[in-house]
Amino acid sequence: MRIEDLETPAVLIDLDIVNANIARAQALFDGLGMAFRPHVKTHKLPELAALQRAAGARGIAAQKISEAEVFAAAGFTDILLCTTLLSPAKIARARRLAAQGRFALVADSVEAVSALSARGTAPLTVLVECDTGGGRCGVQGPEAAASLAERIAEAPGLRFGGLMTYPRAGGTARVQSFMAAASALVRAALGDCPVISSGGTPDLARAGAAPIVSEFRAGTYVYNDRSLVERGACGLGDCALTVLASVLSTPTPDRAILDSGSKTLTSDLMGLSGHGLILEAPGARIAGLSEEHGHVILDGALLRVGQKVRIVPNHACPVSNLVDQVVFHRAGLVERRVTVAARGTIV
Repeated sequence: MRIEDLETPAVLIDLDIVNANIARAQALFDGLGMAFRPHVKTHKLPELAALQRAAGARGIAAQKISEAEVFAAAGFTDILLCTTLLSPAKIARARRLAAQGRFALVADSVEAVSALSARGTAPLTVLVECDTGGGRCGVQGPEAAASLAERIAEAPGLRFGGLMTYPRAGGTARVQSFMAAASALVRAALGDCPVISSGGTPDLARAGAAPIVSEFRAGTYVYNDRSLVERGACGLGDCALTVLASVLSTPTPDRAILDSGSKTLTSDLMGLSGHGLILEAPGARIAGLSEEHGHVILDGALLRVGQKVRIVPNHACPVSNLVDQVVFHRAGLVERRVTVAARGTIV
């Protein structure tokens, strides 16, 4: 079957592009002598994580404990959970994962360290999350990072695992300066800083500008998307995930309606105009989304009723969490449908 023969909407994954993206990124980090830890929140598929591991990746990164559990059940034993856990139930689940293999998580406050600490248990590895400009979680300076590292090292049932950050796009220089200062303070206090982990697909190609980093995390690179094309991080030919949609109506000469709305295409704008790029009509604009429909302003482009089109979404990661299955294909020929194993793992 060709992809054009599929019922729509459908999320398509081009395996040739996926493999090329994996190989290119792994070659970059092998050349830098830096460990590479792919983030599975993009694809949520153990099958693709296995391809990343076979290429040379060191373990995986996950964003939610439930997501990590899916991959642990699939045989992945080296997992970094890039979020803070506070509830006793989730921390108990983390300790069960730690008993199965190499597992670490992050903290950015004394309160989080206290919640994770427990006497009489096997040590749980904790990295200090640092805010190097991303403006989300993280301690606010190198001194605070070193202080929290000492608290982790002293806490019963915990082991200090290093420093971790998710910087803003273009923030590689700040990562280098922050982590150089923080790791020096940590080594002076504790003798070692086992891991310095940074990440972000937008700056993947510039990872070498922060040589202090020992491990890099990226997720979207495996698929790429319109936001990365616009940033110059990849080309359209590097985008492995597309949404196949049908033109349901052309009610006016300047407007078309697709059968893919907010339940298929992400509503993330990522600073862009429109909700994705229609490959067959790049001049058109998906100006709005209702639940089941995409509202297209044609701007001179031509679409016909019944036509099937492929859309490069603004942000690939949320799309993976919108569908039960994706369709693997090569050169437009369908290979198989694959269940998105970690879909809905948000707790």
